[in-house]
Amino acid sequence: MTTQDAALTINRNFKRAEEKILKKFENIPTGNVCDAQGRIGALDYRIKPITQTTVFTGVALTVNCGPRENLAAWAAIEEARPGDVIVISTDEYLGCSVLGDNYVGMAKNAGVVAIVTDGAIRDLPGIEQVGIPVFARGVCPNSPWKNGPGNIGLPIAIGGGIVDAGDILVGDQDGVVVVSRNKAEAVAENLKAVLAKEEQMEANVKAGKRLPDWMEEIKKDKGLRYIN
Repeated sequence: MTTQDAALTINRNFKRAEEKILKKFENIPTGNVCDAQGRIGALDYRIKPITQTTVFTGVALTVNCGPRENLAAWAAIEEARPGDVIVISTDEYLGCSVLGDNYVGMAKNAGVVAIVTDGAIRDLPGIEQVGIPVFARGVCPNSPWKNGPGNIGLPIAIGGGIVDAGDILVGDQDGVVVVSRNKAEAVAENLKAVLAKEEQMEANVKAGKRLPDWMEEIKKDKGLRYIN
């Protein structure tokens, strides 16, 4: 069998984001993370939380299944490390599910903290009982095949962006944000100013202010014209 004929291609040697950097993103709202990296990084809004549990921070274990397939997704559980987020690309195929409750349960057993896919899932009641966040584009009871081909640990296109294995993923009710492993330290540093600004804004709201402090500066710098 040649490499091209293999049902699965697995890269085990990718570098994961360091734990000390990962911790700097724990329990940080996704909107603040976007602000800290140039107001970008969120996956497509259609990748939504399916579970009531939504908050997570973890390292991306990337999976490319392609449409109507989940062999690579199952193989990824064996490659997962505690703290990983399994990120599954299906090429946005919604004609069948890519995973169900048994899959999510076994992924949790492997230490996976969340699952993100641009495809559909099924077995909602069972998934909810497992207790880890699952994000998907929809729900469909149809089943996938397990033939391949697929790959694990390689860059994938998902939700309008590229996710590399080892990147940081942050999720909450607003969606999922990707932080490149190579830029994570700089983004974490930018977060300090973002969170300080957010704290001041919240204090202004509690104080009864009707406009943020920067509004007057914007008026001066960019101009304001009343027409009546």
